[in-house]
Amino acid sequence: MPPAPVRWCMALVRWFPVVFITAVVVWSYYAYVIYMCFVSGVVDTVAEQVILLLLYHPFFLFFGWSYWQAIYTEPGKTPKQFYLSEQDVARFESSENEEQQRQILAKLVRDRNLPVQCRTATGAYRYCEKCKCIKPDRAHHCSMCGTCILKMDHHCPWVNNCVSFTNYKFFVIFLGYALLYCLYVTLTVLKYFIRFWTGGFHNDLGRFHILFLFFASVMFSISLISLFGYHVFLTLHNRSTLESFRAPIFRTGPDKNGFSLGKRANFQEIFGDDRKKWFLPVFTSLGDGLSFPTRVDANVASSYNTMSETNPATASPSFGDGVTYPTRTEDIDSDTLLGARQRWAEEGGEEETSPVGTSKVHLINER
Repeated sequence: MPPAPVRWCMALVRWFPVVFITAVVVWSYYAYVIYMCFVSGVVDTVAEQVILLLLYHPFFLFFGWSYWQAIYTEPGKTPKQFYLSEQDVARFESSENEEQQRQILAKLVRDRNLPVQCRTATGAYRYCEKCKCIKPDRAHHCSMCGTCILKMDHHCPWVNNCVSFTNYKFFVIFLGYALLYCLYVTLTVLKYFIRFWTGGFHNDLGRFHILFLFFASVMFSISLISLFGYHVFLTLHNRSTLESFRAPIFRTGPDKNGFSLGKRANFQEIFGDDRKKWFLPVFTSLGDGLSFPTRVDANVASSYNTMSETNPATASPSFGDGVTYPTRTEDIDSDTLLGARQRWAEEGGEEETSPVGTSKVHLINER
């Protein structure tokens, strides 16, 4: 770990992008509201001034509010129950092979009843060597924050914060409101920008403000369109930025869409189920950031719901009392396939000769 003065300098440098964005926004407010609408006199009528300012301030307010929330919301950190004790760490690090380490982690997950589904490529539970903890699903270690972050998306220098479970909604709507703000400024300044090029603007300072305001809003709009569109795509598919590059691994293997529940359910998992608060910079995400429903769970629940919704009145009639059932009397060994399986299980053999033809039937125990 670097000495304290170095850490302080690094922490100060990390705030430079935030200071830059804040300075640009504050200047844009001065150039648009103070100078363009009041000082310069380029806005023709009072009615036009009122309309421009009434429409401008809601965009500015929600843009600033969501930016603040994305910056100052604490990223979700791994709870204590996922951390190994000193004795467990010593046992884990002194293990002779990976299989022993895997067994230690599996026992801890069972004993503590941790809601963990994701695995490593070898099938073991994910373990952070720096934090000495079992990683919750979708959590990753952030080198900038120095800890494991719940549902980590990425560490964003423009907000000097980890975009994660606690502030991902704020980050997405920050991008959306920033795009709307830039588009609004671009469209409303375009009229005066054209007047500047046609020689109808003689104030040199006014030229600078109008020119720079237009070009800055256009450039930011172009970059925000792609970034916002990408995170809308991730939201609708229930993926993080990290998961889009490296698919999460389950017991059945890697699956990019493992947490996808359908576009509507994916959206509600991040924005909540209260429509009135969807686009407000307040926390409404569903869940605790530790466990997440998966596509397999959703499919199983859907199939059980379909079964439970069967109407007995319209269903085909069934026979029997539901307690006893007729069986087919048969010697087990006379059934060739079942007999082969039984003999394989009892004798421990790996293959049996098929009674049909001379080929061998390979018997594999899938369980």
